[in-house]
Amino acid sequence: MECINAKFVSQKISKIRWRPVSSSTLQQPDIFATGSWDNEDNKVSLWSVGEHGFSKMDDDFEGDPQLLCEYQHNGDVLGLQTLSVAQHWDRAHHYPCDSAPCTGVVCNSPEIVTVGEDGRVILFRVDHKGILRTIDNADSSTIHAVTFLRTTEVLTVNSFGQLKLWDFRQQGNEPAQILSLSGDRVPLHCVDRHPNQQHIVATGGQDGMLCIWDVRQDSMPFSLMKAHSAEMWEVHFHPSNPDHLFTCSEDGSLLHWENSTNSDTPSFLQGGRNTSIMSRSTVVPVGGNQSLTSSWLGGDSSKVHLEATHMLPTQTLPVNSLDVLGQCLVCGTDGEAIYVNKRVPV
Repeated sequence: MECINAKFVSQKISKIRWRPVSSSTLQQPDIFATGSWDNEDNKVSLWSVGEHGFSKMDDDFEGDPQLLCEYQHNGDVLGLQTLSVAQHWDRAHHYPCDSAPCTGVVCNSPEIVTVGEDGRVILFRVDHKGILRTIDNADSSTIHAVTFLRTTEVLTVNSFGQLKLWDFRQQGNEPAQILSLSGDRVPLHCVDRHPNQQHIVATGGQDGMLCIWDVRQDSMPFSLMKAHSAEMWEVHFHPSNPDHLFTCSEDGSLLHWENSTNSDTPSFLQGGRNTSIMSRSTVVPVGGNQSLTSSWLGGDSSKVHLEATHMLPTQTLPVNSLDVLGQCLVCGTDGEAIYVNKRVPV
């Protein structure tokens, strides 16, 4: 808690992302971008927490992130992946008579894939002015998020609680694979792929459950974990240490999940203290191959030790977005605040 710096920015933050840094150096990220929503004038803004942001004597986080520049944005910012405007594709997502919200974007340079309320999946290239591929009627409901699995494959989540795998090498508008939760169709809002094992993905949705899937196996999630008391808006594996995972929610919380197999008792940590309010039955394997070796697909939930630590002071307003890189975590809220933590234990 004491490592967190809060910056009030007079705008509701919908998306927040670090500028990538080279994995071959020990450099910590120092620039991040934010997008706003539900304001009269929405913006995309760039902030610094480096030598132009926090002071160099900033072990105790004296000083605030500094605004470098900002750009007006027509409409709510619903996805954010890049820090420069190289191309502009007007009305890529649309209804017959009007534009449709673009609800998610993912980049695998030079390819960009977007999804929208119109049920379309669209493939672009940064260096190409036209649209490379459109999958019309990919969904009859809103597609909320998208992630790359491989160079030619993306995974989308929708309002029906489905994951759909799309292979751009295939013609037509049919997904290569469909996965879904059984029972009620609980909308899924977010998805992220394990950085080292592309077949493992995490999702979160309207019921606040964290789901871990193995897309090689079958149509059901491998495990379900009660994470939040309201909608989960984003889920992110740590890019270099994927035994750590982060989620944020409408309930005002941001959780740091650590997964290991050195204990037979799943636990829940709040404010750094084990309160033992997460029972063993909370981690429920519901599918998959028991011989898989990933710690997220351990097979026997009684041997998976899950610790979930609250990363923010007591919050009452939604935490809409987060990003983590190295030991640096940043998140944005409806309370018009940005929180930065540069000492995340990973």
